[in-house]
Amino acid sequence: MSDNSRIHRVLSRLRHFAELPEEIQQTIAASAVHRHFDAGQVIYVEGEPAESIYILESGWVKATRMTREGREQAMMFLRPVEVFGDIAVFTGTTYPGTVVALEDVDVWVLPAQTVLDLVSRHPTLAMAIIRRLGERVLHYIRLVEDLSLRSVESRLANTLLRYAELRDGQLIVPRREWTTFDEMAVRLGTVRDVLSRALKTLEAENLLRVEKQAIVLLDPKGLEERGNR
Repeated sequence: MSDNSRIHRVLSRLRHFAELPEEIQQTIAASAVHRHFDAGQVIYVEGEPAESIYILESGWVKATRMTREGREQAMMFLRPVEVFGDIAVFTGTTYPGTVVALEDVDVWVLPAQTVLDLVSRHPTLAMAIIRRLGERVLHYIRLVEDLSLRSVESRLANTLLRYAELRDGQLIVPRREWTTFDEMAVRLGTVRDVLSRALKTLEAENLLRVEKQAIVLLDPKGLEERGNR
């Protein structure tokens, strides 16, 4: 498959972008550059000039900030197809967090100035971006609410439900190679020991079962209720 076909396919899977006029899609496709990052590789660093917008085609990435004490706070875990790096470009600031590939990933890199020029000329693209930025604002509102108002058990329940997949009639969260207890703790804004206790608590309440390759959600409705506490 040619690069042009690949980027068009990616755009068709991107919410709010699939219905953009062909002229805009062609311009985006022509300016997009494919890049591959290996697992563990840094895509960009917090404070770096925001010169590009990224579209995630395959693999997972995480965006984090680092405290002075060296503790990571997760801002977002992204799976395909998603856009990242856009907030800094549209606000004219540096990247607010560090983005790292959790596994081998493929991204499409768009020059910031190309996108800004397109937005100034095409209201339909501007509206698509406004919708996506609005969704990102809602994500951060929920993140603040979770970290300040909800227990680790509640945050864990919500996260498991968000990333659950239906397989063979069971709702499960697959254990990817990078899904260590430490990585899960970063995602939930806690530490490994507290996360371990939270998992054991939910397992004791028969809401889930921890297996070697997956976490099985035994009672999704119960988990939803737990997530609202």
